[in-house]
Amino acid sequence: MSSPPLQPQSAPDSAGTWRQLGLALLAVRFVQGWIYWGGGSRRFIYAPAKLDPHAHSWMANKFQSAMPGAILGMSHVVDFMLHHFTLLYAGVIVFSALELVFGLFLIVGFLTRLSALVTVGLSVVLMLLFGWQGATCIDEWTMASANFGMGVALCLAGAGAYSLDSWLARRRPKLAGAAWFQWLASGPWPAPRLKRWSLIGAGATVLFVILTYNYYRGSVLTPFHGGPVSAGAHHISLSAGRLDADGRVRFTAYLDGGTAAVPANVVRADLFASGRIRVEHWNSAALSALPHRNFHNEYAYNRFGPGYAGITAKMGARAIITLPPAQPDLHLSAGRYRLVLHSVDGHPFALVLQRGG
Repeated sequence: MSSPPLQPQSAPDSAGTWRQLGLALLAVRFVQGWIYWGGGSRRFIYAPAKLDPHAHSWMANKFQSAMPGAILGMSHVVDFMLHHFTLLYAGVIVFSALELVFGLFLIVGFLTRLSALVTVGLSVVLMLLFGWQGATCIDEWTMASANFGMGVALCLAGAGAYSLDSWLARRRPKLAGAAWFQWLASGPWPAPRLKRWSLIGAGATVLFVILTYNYYRGSVLTPFHGGPVSAGAHHISLSAGRLDADGRVRFTAYLDGGTAAVPANVVRADLFASGRIRVEHWNSAALSALPHRNFHNEYAYNRFGPGYAGITAKMGARAIITLPPAQPDLHLSAGRYRLVLHSVDGHPFALVLQRGG
């Protein structure tokens, strides 16, 4: 005996569909909210030293460490803020407060679409600042990309089940029908609107992910590369050199590449005349004995200075450094010279100097 044919099921109503969509994205909403709430709560509650300008973990150090690889002009923004403490402190507080408040809103499902949109904006800022960092892989890029995609999905879906938005909609049906509530909180959208914004969101996500990945690592439009700014090997740019007749050298150094996890260390400096004739040499002991007044740091946070093995610097540090004469009664003739700094891992950094003439 044959079984009766299956009867087609009636399509669920839009409210039921939105509730199911909210159930499907419940874990995503929690994770997205927890990531940002966790960032804000660490600074305001669990590790308040991050908001203390006098502490080693003060957030300005992290912003400065990101400055060399920041894109789309964000390095200039960070530079300006580092020179204006009030603006810098206000920026750190506002950014942390946005993470704390809207992360918590996502966890409980309150004003879900607005909260998700704010986290998308935070993801963009984090990508522009920190997307290049990650010594073994671009882990900052990975997090920002994932948060961007999750935020877009939550903007479209809102919060269906198990959310304050859903509770408010059930308690106040007129509120649920208000246009502002559907745009900022949750609720079903008409199919044409959902399709239009889904395509816009998907397109923005694809462009955001592919273009930033290609910029940082290639492998899309160009071959694979290590990035315009290395996140693994320290690099020191030297400029504005001046050489006195007695052998005193003055120059600007900028640590503009490498990992922020460990400082860079310069263990030797040499001054060469024409060819490979070395006329001055500063060893590790001489560099580590330099007084702090020989380092005129541009920023008050990550700095160049004397260390246990020579000159040490944290990521993003920029300073005018003066090397005293390496030997007494030295008189250098006019001509071209070359200053070479050697890092602890053997990398040389050179600057051409002109003496007189």
